[in-house]
Amino acid sequence: MAIWLTENSKIIVQGMTGSEGTKHTRRMLAAGAKVVGGVNARKAGIIHEGLPVFGTVKEAMAETGADVSVVFVPPAATKAAVMEAIDAEIPLCVVITEGVPVHDTTEFWAYAVSKGNKTRIIGPNCPGIASPGKSNAGIIPADITNPGPIGLVSKSGTLTYQLMYELRDIGFSTCVGIGGDPVIGTTHIDALKAFQEDPETEAIVLIGEIGGDAEERAAAFIEKHVTKPVVGYVAGFTAPEGKTMGHAGAIISGSSGTAQAKKEALEKVGVRVGRTPSETARIIREIIKSR
Repeated sequence: MAIWLTENSKIIVQGMTGSEGTKHTRRMLAAGAKVVGGVNARKAGIIHEGLPVFGTVKEAMAETGADVSVVFVPPAATKAAVMEAIDAEIPLCVVITEGVPVHDTTEFWAYAVSKGNKTRIIGPNCPGIASPGKSNAGIIPADITNPGPIGLVSKSGTLTYQLMYELRDIGFSTCVGIGGDPVIGTTHIDALKAFQEDPETEAIVLIGEIGGDAEERAAAFIEKHVTKPVVGYVAGFTAPEGKTMGHAGAIISGSSGTAQAKKEALEKVGVRVGRTPSETARIIREIIKSR
């Protein structure tokens, strides 16, 4: 099985007619994902990459049965695009766009909550979600891994790809890139809960990074609710204090948000934490082989 994205998922692309939307629509189709249309109010009615373009998300859902939207629109238009998806009550909205103002993310996340959380938001500033051998929604390369029993949730797109590649011989049920902005939709905890409930996920890899307390909160959740083995990696052991590192949310402030503190919180609840991505891959490999 897979979480949130399966072989039956029908995907629409908001911003499909733009350069990034076009490129990654092609890649998703090549990966076997069921992309069924795009959304662009200014280009409604045309055929693009062999797919119909609709004026609104609601119209696209009505015509195609879509249940996933991938957002490839500029930062200034992202809030409106996500709110449109929320209004249409699409079950999953994957926001790839980087550079979305934090205030905008806060606003559309609060809007989703006010509407009853009928739309799961992944991102923004994320690589998306991939269920190898089944579907791919976003920019995660489809040819770097295989289907298998590992679940992966990560703040970092690049580290997502590295772990997928290093463990390609074992494979993954679903890989979720949640993004590294200060405010995001789906969290480590959301993915941990879904992987815990997925009968075909045998072990979980959790990738975090400096800044905030998401990993500490994930550790508390693991202690109470996760019985499957979890292996962690925290990026940023050598990061200097007060300097943003790559992601807008990756910043150490005083003694808060350090990689060491996160590592200790995870290890305290039984999570084995690698010092490097390759060591993390080695640990999860040992766990899977021992089972």
